[in-house]
Amino acid sequence: MRIFGPLYDKVIQWAGAPSAVWYLSGLSFAESSFFPIPPDVMLIPMSLAAPEKAMRYALITTLASTCGGFAGYFIGLFALGWITPWMQEFGYWEQYLRVHDVFITWGFWAVLVAGFSPIPYKLFTISAGALAMNLPLFLLASAVGRGARFFMVAGLVRWGGPRIEPMLRRYVERLGWATVALLCLGFLVWRF
Repeated sequence: MRIFGPLYDKVIQWAGAPSAVWYLSGLSFAESSFFPIPPDVMLIPMSLAAPEKAMRYALITTLASTCGGFAGYFIGLFALGWITPWMQEFGYWEQYLRVHDVFITWGFWAVLVAGFSPIPYKLFTISAGALAMNLPLFLLASAVGRGARFFMVAGLVRWGGPRIEPMLRRYVERLGWATVALLCLGFLVWRF
């Protein structure tokens, strides 16, 4: 079943639109607080389309993602009482307590590593707020972790330039399904 090829083509089309930077900013913000699709799906094609702007796009992605993380932090800070019964009812309470222990032990480093990794970042932003992590440290970890990831992606795309686009197009289905598999595996590892 071909899903990612047509999606890739649509994103390439969006990447060339005059409003692409707004799409990138909105996606970056939303992904850090509630949305499941990572901003890399816009950052990569936009960087391929205009390699000379790749670092600018990485900066925009980092800033919008950090702001989205700030929103996720406040979702966790103010909505924990609301969602606690739901977490208990659906069996998430034990996982929440494990994340709580990770934050008590690792705090800054947990957010920094989560910002760089393919782990759904929103889980950490909401958890950081729910646990009232030190806000300036949270923002610093978010900016450093997310920035390292997005500048690395943009830098690799800029470095590879047009040479990698045919390879990316050829393997987009495999890469897409591998990403889905990794996200599912990450969710299962996190859950259990």
